[in-house]
This record gives sequence, structure tokens and C-alpha cells, in this order.
Amino acid sequence: MFDTLADRRHHGGVTVSPVEPSAGSPLPPDPVQYDSVRNEHARKRGLPAPYIAGGDDPDLPETLRRERPYVRLLIAMVVAIVIIGFALGVVEVLLTSPSP
Repeated sequence: MFDTLADRRHHGGVTVSPVEPSAGSPLPPDPVQYDSVRNEHARKRGLPAPYIAGGDDPDLPETLRRERPYVRLLIAMVVAIVIIGFALGVVEVLLTSPSP
């Protein structure tokens, strides 16, 4: 019924083979990109080329401005969880301590 593993999948193969660059027009090396953070991390991992999914944010200040309320909310939630933990601990001690 199924000839290959790709035939059994709904959308065919999961990955595709990388496209080989044409032999007639290789790209010249870029010394500035060689020292970039992405290339440095890729070389440390032993990767043949840099690949970090997502890329650089084109408008980082705007993104940070939009995310600032979420950071404040996260900090407030952590503080609330810690305070609630202490409050429940105090309530437990008051309820389980022997009466004089």
C-alpha cells in the first residue's frame, strides 16, 4: 500500500534536500559576516553554515516598548506567587499550632 515513508505522511516528506549552489557563480566570502555572532556560534557548534531561526528583529526598540508591560506583569505574578506562598505558610502554622 505505502511505498515509502514519505507516502505515508499527509504532506509528503518532512524535510527537503538543500539546494546546491551553482558551480559557475559561487558567492564571495564576506569577512564582516564571518565575525558575526551567528557565525561564531555556528562554528562553535560545528555547523557548516550559520542557522539561527528567527533572525534579527528589524525594529528592536519598538518590540521592547511593546513587551515592557509583559515584563512588568511577569514580575508582578512572581512576586504575588511568593507572597501568597508565605501567606499560606503563615495560615498553616496558625491553624496547626497547638492552642495554649
